[in-house]
Formats: sequence, C-alpha cells, structure tokens
Amino acid sequence: MHLGESFNIALTAIRVNKMRSTLTLLGIIIGVMTIIAMQSLITGMRNSVRKQASVLSSDVFQVQKYPSIGTGDWSKYKNRKDLTVEEANAVRAKVTAARNVGAEVWNFGREIRRGEKKTMPSIRIVGVTPEFLENNSYEIAEGRFITNQDNDYSRRIAVIGVEVLNRLFPYEDAIGKNIKIEGERFEVVGVFGEMGGFLGRSRDDRVAIPITRFEKVYGKNRSINITVKAKSAELYDMAIEQTIGVLRAVRKVPPGAKNDFEIRTNDQFMDFFDNLTKYVRFAAIAIASISLLVAGVGIMNIMLVSVTERTREIGIRKSLGAKRRDILWQFMIEAIVLSEFGGIIGIFMGLGVGKLVQAVSPVPAAVPIWTVVLGLVFCSAVGLIFGVYPATKAARMDPITALRFE
Repeated sequence: MHLGESFNIALTAIRVNKMRSTLTLLGIIIGVMTIIAMQSLITGMRNSVRKQASVLSSDVFQVQKYPSIGTGDWSKYKNRKDLTVEEANAVRAKVTAARNVGAEVWNFGREIRRGEKKTMPSIRIVGVTPEFLENNSYEIAEGRFITNQDNDYSRRIAVIGVEVLNRLFPYEDAIGKNIKIEGERFEVVGVFGEMGGFLGRSRDDRVAIPITRFEKVYGKNRSINITVKAKSAELYDMAIEQTIGVLRAVRKVPPGAKNDFEIRTNDQFMDFFDNLTKYVRFAAIAIASISLLVAGVGIMNIMLVSVTERTREIGIRKSLGAKRRDILWQFMIEAIVLSEFGGIIGIFMGLGVGKLVQAVSPVPAAVPIWTVVLGLVFCSAVGLIFGVYPATKAARMDPITALRFE
C-alpha cells in the first residue's frame, strides 16, 4: 500500500468517527496548546524585558552597595560602607577605559507640589551628575539637563518626568515654572522624554535634581550608585576590572577579601529573569507531558477499538496479498495522523491564547518557531509510541481467524 493511500484511509477513519476522535484528541490539544501559549508569552515577556531592561546602555554597568534583585536576604549587606560621590570621582579620574562615570542617588515615594496641585506620593527623586542622561538612556524632550555647574552651585533646579508634567502642568509649558520638593522651591529646567513602563512600574514618575542639592535636602547618609560607560564594547570588561581595582583600593578592601560592593549589568538582570521563568517553563512542560500521556493512552485505546472493528477488513486485505508491514504501516500512519491533527489544532489554539492575553493585558506574545516544531515532533512521537501496539496486533492477525470474526 502506498503512503498516500494509507494517509487517505487515516483521514477517512477520523472523519467517520468524529466524536470519538475529538474526545481522544483533547489531551493532545491541551498539551500542545499549553506549550505554545506559555512559551509564546514567556518569549514575548523576555523580549520586552530585554528591550526595556536597557535602563543601562549595553556598554554601561553600575556599581551598587547591594546586590541585584533575586539574590536573597539583603540584610547581611547593611554593614557595608556606603558608596560615595568621592569614590565616583576617583573612578572618573583613574579608570582609563571609561568614557562616562556618573553618580546617582535615589529617594522613593515622594510627593511633588505646585500650588494646590500635587502628584501621587509615589514619585522617585534622583540626585544626579550630568552623565545620568546618557548612561541611563534617557532623553530630554524639552529644556535642558543638569550640568556640572548646577552641581557646583547646588542649584535648586529639576528635570521632571512626563507623569509629573501631566499632573502639575496639564495645559501649560513647565519650563521656567517652580515646583516644591520637600518644601523647597525648584525651577523646572527640563522634561524627560516619555519612557513608558517596565515590569509594571512607570519610568516617567521621576524628578532629577543636582546630586549636591539632593544631599542638602536628604542628607549624605545613603549610598549612591556609580554608573560607568566604557569607551567601546571591546573595553567593557577592562572598564569593569579597572573600576573594581580602583574601588578596592579607595575602600581599602584587604587582598583576598570579597568586594564590598556589587557590579550590576543587563546580562545579570536577564539571567535573573530566565531563572525566574524557568519554573514556569517546567510547569508548562509538566502539564503538557501529563496531557500528552493521557492522550497517548486515548490514542492506543481508540486504535485498539479500530482494529477490532476492522478485523474482517484486515482479514480480506491479507487474503488478497497484503503483507504484515502494509497492515502495520496503515495503522501506524493512522495513529500518527490522528495525533498530528490534534497537534495542529493545539498549535492554533495556543497562538490564539497568546494573542488574546496580549490583547487584554500589557503582556506581549512572541511565538518561537522551535516550539511549533517541538509540538509537532511530540505529537508524532505520541502517535508513533502509542500506535505501535495496536498496529502490531493488527499486523499479526491470522487472516482465516479475521475473516471468521463477527
């Protein structure tokens, strides 16, 4: 029997037994749909995170007192010495592989006022040096940014984000107007370009002021972050090594002791995201595996029923000269086609779930081609493995016994 003929017989069997085939395929549909939907959402989220996580430029790293998120209990790092502006200046002076070295310090959950108007108490105030803009991939939509001279004179000036602009200056130009931060009057000299959100948190809810003025408003009893932009991608690792060397010397870290500061890169953040989502991937694979196992048992069951129902047909074909391998391949192909049919439905449903989630939420969806291929391969494997026994049983039937079957 030709392969095409076996394929047509398989499709006919599915069409004749629609309800039975549909119920059998539910497990495969659910399994493949789960894989496709979860992988497309995770991949979409990862692409979005990689794009938005570039708070630091690709050739920029940051030095912090505390480690990055996802590294456990931070309390054991409290006894570390704070990073200071003076240490940032030492890095700026001595790291030859660095193009820009900036200092920044943050205060969260503040309220900004302008007359009777006020923002939500969730604004982030950041004290900065001029390098903040380039090192953190910000842009200025209106006005100007903070300069070295602003820091030299601790000027009361501010650059505001779009959320602050919309709250305090909804129908007017903000440049040259005053706002109040912790009761002090600041002149708005610039407005950041709109940045959007990142992991559910807005990046437009911040106000930048000179770092020297920040220290006068909030005090110096907090650690700064140091951002370092390498001169080129080739000098990136060298810039990290030089920065570590300078800070260990300035902070008097004993030889052989661990650094009392942390280096943060975008790659570290992506590693954290991958570690976080790997459990989701494992859960999706586990659910899909159980569904496919159940589906495989269902396929074996329906194929055994099919073999029983077509016993006389098998006997007639064998009496007319059909060989064992012809019968074997007929039922094997039928099992594989049945499984693949469910897989194709599952793929389209998985794509639909991903698009639906993307439409009703900010979570993007991106379908990796390998998941579609993997889904089809799994379906073929399920049909092949669970179709072997029924096909073998059919192929080994004695033609005389099969012709006598009622």
